[in-house]
Amino acid sequence: MAPAASSKSLGENTGPTAGTVADATAVPAELKADLRVLVVDDDRTLREGCVSVLEQDGYQVSSTGRGDEAINLVQTRKWDIVLCDLFLTPISGMEVLKSTLQHNKDTIVVMMTGNPSITTSIEALREGAWDYLPKPFAASHLQVLIGRASHAIKVARETRDMEAQLTRENGNSDKMILLGVSGAFRKAVELARRVAATDASVMITGESGTGKELIAQFIHRHSRRASRQLVAINCAAMPEPLLESEMFGHRKGAFTGADRDKPGLLETANGGTLFLDELTEMPLSIQAKLLRVLQDGVVRRVGSEQVDAIVNVRFISATNREPADAAATGILREDLLYRLRVVPLKLPPLRQRQDDIPLLANHFLGHYWARHHGGGEAPPKFSEEAIAFLRTRPWRGNVRELQNVIEHLAVLAEPASQVRPEDIPLQDDDLGPSRGAAGGGEGGFPASVMNEAYHAAKEKVIAHFEREYLMRLTSRAGFNMSKAARLADIDRTTLYRLMEKHGIKRDEAAETPEA
Repeated sequence: MAPAASSKSLGENTGPTAGTVADATAVPAELKADLRVLVVDDDRTLREGCVSVLEQDGYQVSSTGRGDEAINLVQTRKWDIVLCDLFLTPISGMEVLKSTLQHNKDTIVVMMTGNPSITTSIEALREGAWDYLPKPFAASHLQVLIGRASHAIKVARETRDMEAQLTRENGNSDKMILLGVSGAFRKAVELARRVAATDASVMITGESGTGKELIAQFIHRHSRRASRQLVAINCAAMPEPLLESEMFGHRKGAFTGADRDKPGLLETANGGTLFLDELTEMPLSIQAKLLRVLQDGVVRRVGSEQVDAIVNVRFISATNREPADAAATGILREDLLYRLRVVPLKLPPLRQRQDDIPLLANHFLGHYWARHHGGGEAPPKFSEEAIAFLRTRPWRGNVRELQNVIEHLAVLAEPASQVRPEDIPLQDDDLGPSRGAAGGGEGGFPASVMNEAYHAAKEKVIAHFEREYLMRLTSRAGFNMSKAARLADIDRTTLYRLMEKHGIKRDEAAETPEA
């Protein structure tokens, strides 16, 4: 239960003007008058203080001190905002939260708690809570939070109206489709689809080239904010002062060259989604400033001493690092991590999606053939050996690397030709060109290998030879292991051992004895 101090703290700022921040919300009076708010808390003084502040602001407010009564109210009436204590009797606030969203998924639920532990707060957010309010809190904090919630409701209503209009004008159209049939990838896509319908912050992790920005676009386009902007910013692409100005905007005269007021990307993304790519590259000073936006929606431009805007933004972030490790080493604020990683979503590397390689390769080949050659000539097609060869590659650059390789192939291929393994322009990431093309060092290997100690260089060269030989051998044999072993004049056990040593997976379905 909240101590008495919480209600006292609320009572200190109960006037109609509780500060600049509350004024900055600028919620239209007609919107407030149309919103129904339910306050649920067994602390009578705090409950009545909240009701008093919100009624003075112009909202329609009701209250109760029991969890069971709250569940009855949310089941029988429609509420726009529910402000609920986490610890209630005889039914907990978490159950009130779940029941509220079961009966109306558009209701905004804010949880209050006098013991705001990370575990309970994150659990509430994952269950669908819009935000949480630690006790004790001032009236101005309550006004800002409910003001932000009111803006979110306004945006949601406008979005629904716009979508309905677009449907009437254009009919239903397919939204973004992500290519892939492998279990790990489809699991990630299904999680993205489920979380898209909420406003929860999503943190996407995965190696470079796995499609993190594509998943962010997918989430946005399947969300209630789809008619608003998705604004992307690469946190690693700009120096600190420029990144701060781009994100938060600046006031005229804030620095040399600032000859006018300029809104930042947070204001541009208001009502929509902000995608923070390469999050762990963001300077700590900007992380601290971003945390304020996440907590209160308050934006202060560079060079400003006042609140310039209150924004309602959905955050999606991405990193190719492990976020927990980044927090442990001090390059990512732990409190920011908890705010942005309400729902973690990990994308598998392409080497764990081998079933998707044929699908992706054929899609990219058709796409880039049409782009570079038009539709007048028949596109080339992959041979079975070429597909088998593509499936043996490590794809350290993941889908992006595959995409670049296939575009290169599409530019040079002949119409209606059959693509063979030797036609695929691949480069070995460790030891230079895999086809002995120009650019390698002596003997077809880069100078870096030749400059190493003898035994280390010898082992690396042998490993390169074995891997390259096995990939060519298995593709030449059409992935028939019996045939590959005969061509190499080794037994199948030795062949399997070598493939396992170099991380090359065989297609079990294709492993049938040659007739």
